[in-house]
Order: sequence, then structure tokens, then C-alpha cells
Amino acid sequence: MASEDGKQEGKGFTVQDRRRFSPETGEARADAADSREGTADSANPSVAQATASSEAQQESLPEINFSTFVISLSTQALMHLGEIASPISGKIDPDVLAAKQMIDILGMIKEKTSGNLNANEARLMQEILFDLRMKYVEAVKKR
Repeated sequence: MASEDGKQEGKGFTVQDRRRFSPETGEARADAADSREGTADSANPSVAQATASSEAQQESLPEINFSTFVISLSTQALMHLGEIASPISGKIDPDVLAAKQMIDILGMIKEKTSGNLNANEARLMQEILFDLRMKYVEAVKKR
């Protein structure tokens, strides 16, 4: 409600600066040290569980290098070709157009990295592309 002088009356709200670093000096603020702990996470347990799950998952993931990147893309292509089940639904749901796009992306990466790969990486690219292209031809014939 508004009073006679035009000011709002009521509960209102409070603004609290939760930044960990001072905007003036850029140094860590003593009053904000770990202020994130116990706020949003305790108010929403699913956020805390998701954060803990994500951190545990990151610890168990393999090191990212060129080979693991290429293998992850080829796994997606295999999923789209209907060779492996979707990790989300557990179902085999072929999508030949998406598979073609993944194969084309891998081909582009091979072309753009030509001359910059070691022998093992170049062989991996060659073998993966050959296998995926053969599986793609078979998938198109089945349609």
C-alpha cells in the first residue's frame, strides 16, 4: 500500500551481495567466503544432488584428448545409425540424416587436421571413418 507521502509500505525485500570478490579491489571478501554453501543447495535438495552427481561423474570421465573426442563423435554416429541404443531412452532409434551429419563432421575434422595428427590419431580417423561410412551405406540400403 502507498502512504500519503507516496512511499510504499509493506515487507519489501532485502538485497544481499553474494559476490565472492570485492568489486572495488577484486580480492576475496571475508564475509562472502563460501556464501554459496547452504543457500540455494539447501533450499533445493535436487540441485545439491545434481551438483554432487555431476562432480562425481567428472571425476570418472576419461581424459579428453583428440582420440577420445573422435571416439565420442563416432559413438554418436553409431547411435544414430541404430548400431547402439540411446543412453537416455535405452532404445534403438535410427536417424540416418543425423548419422550422415556426424560422419561429415568427422570427415571435416580429418581434412582440417591433415598433417597435424600423429600416426595413431591418423589411423584412428581413417578406420573410424571407413567403418562409419560402410555402416551408413548399409543403413541407407535398409530404408
